[in-house]
Amino acid sequence: MTLEESKKWFKNAGYGLMIHWGLYSLLAGEYRGKRMDYIGEWIMSKFEIPNAEYEKLANIFNPIYFNADEWVKLAKDSGMEYMVITSKHHDGFCLFKSEVDKYNVVDATPFKRDIIGELANSCAKYNMKLGLYYSQVIDWHEPHGGGYGMRFYHTNNGMSWDNDWDYPDRSQKDYKICYENKIKPQVKEILTNYGDLCLVWFDTPLDIKPEYSKELCDMVKHYQPHCLVDSRIGNGMGDYRSMGDNQLPDEFTEDLVEAPITLNHTWGYKSFDEDWKSPDRVMEIMNKCNKCGANLLLNVGPDGLGRFPAPSIDILREVGTRIKK
Repeated sequence: MTLEESKKWFKNAGYGLMIHWGLYSLLAGEYRGKRMDYIGEWIMSKFEIPNAEYEKLANIFNPIYFNADEWVKLAKDSGMEYMVITSKHHDGFCLFKSEVDKYNVVDATPFKRDIIGELANSCAKYNMKLGLYYSQVIDWHEPHGGGYGMRFYHTNNGMSWDNDWDYPDRSQKDYKICYENKIKPQVKEILTNYGDLCLVWFDTPLDIKPEYSKELCDMVKHYQPHCLVDSRIGNGMGDYRSMGDNQLPDEFTEDLVEAPITLNHTWGYKSFDEDWKSPDRVMEIMNKCNKCGANLLLNVGPDGLGRFPAPSIDILREVGTRIKK
């Protein structure tokens, strides 16, 4: 498939599944008697959990109910054309085997299975296109993780973009170290180890320099010339526009646009967030997106055992039935 063919496919895809899953899913939105009043995957920053403590979650990450075929078939049955999963979120933990950093699902957990690898195989088996999310700036596990150069440090609901609880001296931080030692080589790993990707979903560019955005874009095109890059790579680059979280388009466009929307109010799993969008509401959102020429990327956060919340499965299947009708 050529890049132009990929763009044509994306323009007509209409509907995809996003999955936020990681160590934060084990906490389920609660920490030491307090509930997360923000999105679940930000719990490490919200409660300033030290790396030494947060890393222990890897010791018990053993999602025995994870089944890649079931996840892919659910997306397929729900009428979705592609799926995007967090290969590494802001906490720095990888759902793939990485030779760059042992802080990953194969080397650091009792599960010892490459989740991204299994999903890639299942997507190939069931003809589902796969995209991978990768946090290219924020990495709380790294002393030199990015975001420390933002003019206002605590602008994200009172939380820091970088890890300033373990590593408070921002004058000593150098994102280039994190970028060269972890970010760049891990992006190469996801591009070369998991077959054809339909897109790489970068996120939260913050203060990333143009040369880094360009190098990552060029890397994607070098290893997978047909693979799309979202606008959250930063600095005005990318093949398509990712709208703001839970932001809907309001007018038609010929451009490539995607609207990432949560099925409840969180991206990462929170056990107590049960305010699910109804099938009627999902269809309404999808129709609005598609009429404006945009794709709907609908997110579900599985729990720490690898299960999609039961209500989300019912909603997705009902939407799938309506699409087929």
